[in-house]
Amino acid sequence: MTKRPNTLDRYALDIASGELIWIGVRPKRREPLQSVSATKAVATLGLEGDHRMGKTPGSGRQVSIISEEFIAQAAHFLGRDAIDPGLLRRNLVVKGVNLNALRRQRFRIGSAVFEATQLCHPCARMEENLGKGGVAAMLGHGGLCAKIIESGDIAIGDKISVLPAVDE
Repeated sequence: MTKRPNTLDRYALDIASGELIWIGVRPKRREPLQSVSATKAVATLGLEGDHRMGKTPGSGRQVSIISEEFIAQAAHFLGRDAIDPGLLRRNLVVKGVNLNALRRQRFRIGSAVFEATQLCHPCARMEENLGKGGVAAMLGHGGLCAKIIESGDIAIGDKISVLPAVDE
């Protein structure tokens, strides 16, 4: 079976590479994210140390990713200088890559391969974590969800590179 056509496929290799700048895992549901410098991404399961790992094998929501640029926009909309990434409930923060262009693309971070599956819309917890206007500030800037295609180690400072489209 061939992968569903995506108009971005023909431009995917032109997407600028980025860098992983923050990793967060949550050992238990509703607990604050814990910042770590490295972890293992396990194919079809999730990130080691994160409570979601293995709960829904094969899910397209194994990992959530947001960009530093999206965080800066949300902070601006809220009248803040910055937002602690842990408040946003996303596992990975990247910079320098057009995150929306990665949608439905495969990409490498460290030695792991991911596939962005869908937009990661803000949930009502953004009002709790960021205060009034938190959800509105994050609309269109919530990042992406991804599944892990190949296991590997990821660490802060790893480069993000888009991979060529593949037939499945």
